[in-house]
Amino acid sequence: MRIAVILGSTRTGRAGAAVADWVLAQAQDRPGADYTLIDLAVVDLPQIDEPIPPAAGRYSEPHTLRWASTIAGFDGYVIVTPEYNRSFPGALKNALDRVYAEWNNKAAGIVSYGVDGGVRAAEALRPVLGALQLADINAEVTLNLRSDFQRFGAEFTPGEHQVKALATFLDQLESWSGALASIRTVPVASAG
Repeated sequence: MRIAVILGSTRTGRAGAAVADWVLAQAQDRPGADYTLIDLAVVDLPQIDEPIPPAAGRYSEPHTLRWASTIAGFDGYVIVTPEYNRSFPGALKNALDRVYAEWNNKAAGIVSYGVDGGVRAAEALRPVLGALQLADINAEVTLNLRSDFQRFGAEFTPGEHQVKALATFLDQLESWSGALASIRTVPVASAG
């Protein structure tokens, strides 16, 4: 099973890079899945520029075809997101909206961070995941800038309870990702 850890912030100096690295470090010794980082700052998707809606599966831009191939190759996703203005970053929304069938019938979990643990970003993200036919798991990890970081985000220092929360989260994500594999068929995106 392959699971992507999607780093949803592209902001310079973002706290999310340390969070994504922590998730990967905790997941690397798990025998049930292989975890891979997808950093949206590196992927660098432009704003949606496809002439046909993604649900049609007829992508024309090379960057969209590459993105579709990347997303199709995973069975589940850990979405690491900050809370910006009571929601999640535009770069993450753009990445989610760019393709459609490649997300369908897979599982996703949210690791959020912010002043209040990023809970509003997670809640804003859930309906989007549902629209993409992504089953969002119930377990979540909410990291607070006041208690899980030092110097208000400059240094990530998650509490021991967060390690336990992440283990439960990964157990659930792997279970759902495996279960959904039996109903999933992902069509190959076509050009034009």
